[in-house]
Amino acid sequence: MQVLISGGSGLIGQAVTKELVRNGHGVVILSRNAANVADQPAGVRVVGWDAKTTEGWGQVMNEVDAVVHLAGVSLSGSNPFNMRWTAKKKKAIRDSRLQTGAALQQAIREAKTPPKVFIQSSAIGYYGARGGEVLREDASLGTGFLAELSKEWEDSTREVEALGLRRVVIRTGLVLDGEDGAFPFFKLQYALFAGGRIGSGKQYYSWIHIDDMGKAIRFLIENDEAEGVFNLTAPNPETNRDFGKILGKVMGRPSLMVVPAFLLNLVLEEASSVVLTGQNVVPDKLLKLGYSFEYTELKSALRDML
Repeated sequence: MQVLISGGSGLIGQAVTKELVRNGHGVVILSRNAANVADQPAGVRVVGWDAKTTEGWGQVMNEVDAVVHLAGVSLSGSNPFNMRWTAKKKKAIRDSRLQTGAALQQAIREAKTPPKVFIQSSAIGYYGARGGEVLREDASLGTGFLAELSKEWEDSTREVEALGLRRVVIRTGLVLDGEDGAFPFFKLQYALFAGGRIGSGKQYYSWIHIDDMGKAIRFLIENDEAEGVFNLTAPNPETNRDFGKILGKVMGRPSLMVVPAFLLNLVLEEASSVVLTGQNVVPDKLLKLGYSFEYTELKSALRDML
């Protein structure tokens, strides 16, 4: 099977690429900076695009069996301490998701032999701030910027269903990787003996190990019964307070500090909702379909990364 990945140079994209290649599939990565991601394993081809149109790459859609659409500007950028959502930043976040989706849809419409499967990325921010409520895939849409963004993001490629493709929407939680994403900042906090809860500490972190992220997406590509929305989170979310305690124990560090909510609100403004609110999300449909998680408990996931 040949799989096209938009945003294939990112954290999740690279995990999916490695998992697909390891299992005998070929990969085509769409990247705005193809030269910067040229160092890929055998079986992977990098194709440049402008992330807005089909110019120069659209014909590739005739060569692939599945599409994994992950492209989009990061909510936090390269530094979570510099993630304030200005009007300009919000526009860039939104446009990068909707424009790439539109370009992929156009390429599928124009393809003589279109792919059979389309994986659409989204996020558990779709559910909004819901406290401790257990959220399965049938939970209602929440409120706020992240919920509205996720809804638009998911809807941006809905047309591919009418074109005959099996479409899967993946709502992703906090992806844990030892070298990239948010986890290195958590690790640094505890390494400096400054670990502890953020705000009330009651907000849930619905996490997933990077290995399960790659494997679950491959599972959804290969499984013909997979269709519709799937939560990509481990089965056992943790509150921020317990997340910190477990990380502290694994690292042999205390978890006593408190980052006041008002301070984060002052520094990050609206973007502080990412860390001060959470969702208690469970992967109900993924488990029912038969996916077996490698990491179901946070302690084992953290030990693997550390």
